[in-house]
Amino acid sequence: MNEDPIILKKKKKLLDFLVTNEILKDKRLYKAFIDVPLEEFIPLQYRDSFKIYEDTPNLFYYQNPNNYRTISAPHMISIMLQGLVLENDDDLLILGAKSGYIAALAHHLSPKGEIIILEANSDIAKLTEENLLKLGLNEHITVIVKNPLEGMPELAPWQKILVTGAIKENKIYTLLAQLDSKEGVLYAPIGEEIIQTYTQILRINENFYGKKQLQVRFSPLMTQVELDELELITDIEDTEKINIEINPNKVEKTLNKITVKYETNIVDEFSLENEEDVILIDLEQQDKAIHLLSKIKSVLNDLKDEKNMDVILKGIENIEIQVTILNSLDKKLGIKSKKIQNYINQIKNLNINKDQLDNNIDINIESLNKKDNILEEYIKNVNNLVDLILLEIKRIEKLK
Repeated sequence: MNEDPIILKKKKKLLDFLVTNEILKDKRLYKAFIDVPLEEFIPLQYRDSFKIYEDTPNLFYYQNPNNYRTISAPHMISIMLQGLVLENDDDLLILGAKSGYIAALAHHLSPKGEIIILEANSDIAKLTEENLLKLGLNEHITVIVKNPLEGMPELAPWQKILVTGAIKENKIYTLLAQLDSKEGVLYAPIGEEIIQTYTQILRINENFYGKKQLQVRFSPLMTQVELDELELITDIEDTEKINIEINPNKVEKTLNKITVKYETNIVDEFSLENEEDVILIDLEQQDKAIHLLSKIKSVLNDLKDEKNMDVILKGIENIEIQVTILNSLDKKLGIKSKKIQNYINQIKNLNINKDQLDNNIDINIESLNKKDNILEEYIKNVNNLVDLILLEIKRIEKLK
């Protein structure tokens, strides 16, 4: 790894501080901090050589004194990610982009899982996508401009959900309902006022158990609403209240079963050499995955020039059936099924919008321009999905 020795020295000094103070305990996260360059997630005009790799938040976005964003301090990031107890193949939903740095670290903890970021601010979403692209992480991490308070129910269940901004307790019920019923975990700074309590919530079947960990001070999850770019509901109707039993022992006892190794002597045992796990893949499932992905690619190619709405929707329905089967295959294959489903949802919505315009009696320049934009976006999404499918086929073939 070619890195400025001064930066590396400063980085190690910070990590040693976090370990010594028993904040950083996960050996995998230590290595992630070493491997992921924080500076690449901070625009040049905001990079502060004195603050970077200090245990302090870093500014990455500024519009005015009331609208700015920071990447959380390393000690807080450590607490967040360790509180999720991420396993190798967990799917993670992150609410609030934080420039993509936290997601990049999380990918190192859950390399076989999928990570989706929901961000309300389209400028920050664009910046985050650019950061991930230049580090080659865009294949593993998806950024969506959306109201984060809604979560992503259409892609549920989520093994883990991380909330990176202050959220009121009555707003977490929608998110809790999206947790995997098999020991899914949500980690969030919950509170009404200036001070919130970072809370770990575990779901087992229809029961929810909480563990309050520490008091924090976070800015609200959303600080900018862009109604011109998306329909953003800022005050979602409360869903049915979910009873959360504050039971730290239940949370600890359950999560201790998860195969995450926490170390007290990370610095002594840590090696910069890559440690690759040998993963045994079922060849039959591998062939099945390639077959299903090839079928999806074939349907998509047919849809590119298709004009008939009924045929398009039938084709999309066919693709969704293949995705459902893909979801049932071994998670060791690391199939990006949530990313695929997200593209499908966009393609479906674009077709519905186009059909509504086609049935509009009033034909004018504005409606024609909208149709052109929708068609352009449709072709773009289909092509992007085809590219993703081809990458997935090549990646899975290499596992043989």
